[in-house]
Amino acid sequence: MPHRKAHDRDDHGDDHPAGDRDPVEAVPSAWRLAVYGLQHVLAFYAGAVVMPLLVAEGIGLSGDDIGRLVNASLLTCGIATLLQSVGLPGVGIRLPVVQGTSTTAVPSLVSVGLAAGGAQAGLPTVFGAVIAAGLALFVIAPVFSRLVRYFPPLVTGTIVTIVGITLLAVAARQVGGGDPAAASFGSPAHLGLAAVTLVAILLLNKLSRGFLATVAVLAGLAIGTGVAALTGRTDFSRIGDSAWLGVAAPLHYGMPRFDAVAVLSLFLVMVIIAVESIGQFFAVGRIVGREVSGRHVIRALRADGLATAAAGALNSFPSTVYSQNIGLIQLTRVKSRWIVAAGGVIMMVLGLVPKVGAVVASMPTSVLGGATIVLFSTIAVVGVQILGQADLSDQRNTILVAASVGVGFLPTAFPQFAEQMPGRHLHALFESGIILGTLTAVLLNLFFHHLRLPRSPRPPRRQKKAARSIDRSEHYMQHEERSASTDTPVNEAP
Repeated sequence: MPHRKAHDRDDHGDDHPAGDRDPVEAVPSAWRLAVYGLQHVLAFYAGAVVMPLLVAEGIGLSGDDIGRLVNASLLTCGIATLLQSVGLPGVGIRLPVVQGTSTTAVPSLVSVGLAAGGAQAGLPTVFGAVIAAGLALFVIAPVFSRLVRYFPPLVTGTIVTIVGITLLAVAARQVGGGDPAAASFGSPAHLGLAAVTLVAILLLNKLSRGFLATVAVLAGLAIGTGVAALTGRTDFSRIGDSAWLGVAAPLHYGMPRFDAVAVLSLFLVMVIIAVESIGQFFAVGRIVGREVSGRHVIRALRADGLATAAAGALNSFPSTVYSQNIGLIQLTRVKSRWIVAAGGVIMMVLGLVPKVGAVVASMPTSVLGGATIVLFSTIAVVGVQILGQADLSDQRNTILVAASVGVGFLPTAFPQFAEQMPGRHLHALFESGIILGTLTAVLLNLFFHHLRLPRSPRPPRRQKKAARSIDRSEHYMQHEERSASTDTPVNEAP
């Protein structure tokens, strides 16, 4: 009998030949875990802080309440990231996925808070809706796994490309200084700091090798902040004003209230977040060389739901995948999920120690913008790479990509579209180019590749065969769906 090569089965459920080093499961040394993890934290930090600030401002909070929400956001981002990267039985995708608070939920959270009385009076209803919506997503996660076949590379590539293009508007705002209404927005000083950071990242990628090349973004941020400090454009005063320890107790604002309308509003937001996240999970899987199937989507969405429910109990908001960290993985090629887990631990520390978080918060916005230009653009590049698996010579596929990207760009170019929409749900839909573009891509894929019109003439046999092979991604998803039942992924045909 021939000798059979032994295989090891990893936590993700995939087989790897014994002795082969899986970069996702590799555990770097402690100092590399710390440095690489910190780099992920710096890439996500601004978004995790800005989201609770937007909610606090929208519902009329101020002072210590804002600080509590920011600390809670950092703490729950760490917990959510650990749930995804390390996981629990049946929970978590166990890939290098960074989770953070979702800006998609801001309009609904503000509406719910104001309807419940505003300021502190509205927070019990807000957190009650967050808890209920998170638990609902956890329960119905298996339903979303059946949607995997409707997200071939044609759709996921389009979604990821839209995410990258849309986020470039955020990067541009950061490059200009963060506040477009400020007189100094876009000044040579802000542009210069962003340019210093960007050039440092580019030079390090060009001239360095090994470890230094993989931390180019972190080093670029440090260099940019150093230049800002030398020119007097960094404010470190908040460090001295911050406490060493400070975190609000669970349910700090009282027992949660479960209002039916509020819960429904947040649940619809969680559905949208889940649809967005599915595309992001496939993007991470492609970058790290792991096939993502329906069962992986179930575990990932369960982690999303559980993290969101925990966030509501810990005075925070819904969780989602952070796209900029996907760009960082693609840029550095460091794929270990344990590095992301280390980043999750650092996030939790930042949430428990406001003074440490104040050090990171002292980084000028324009410096961060110099890095996000690269990170967000890299996301768009990943989307183009995924689209390379689809047959764009088919006119239907070309129209799908073009229309989805175009529609997704509308709110980015002119946010005023959202202001003209009646009802807060339509307002939220037209406020986000990512949501609008994602829905367009999904619906057009259903229309072009799944909808069968009863009066359509039947194509000749030869054309029917060609049409069947037009979108390799559909064939791949059908095989994937069947393989999910056997718990053994099937590789896509080359």
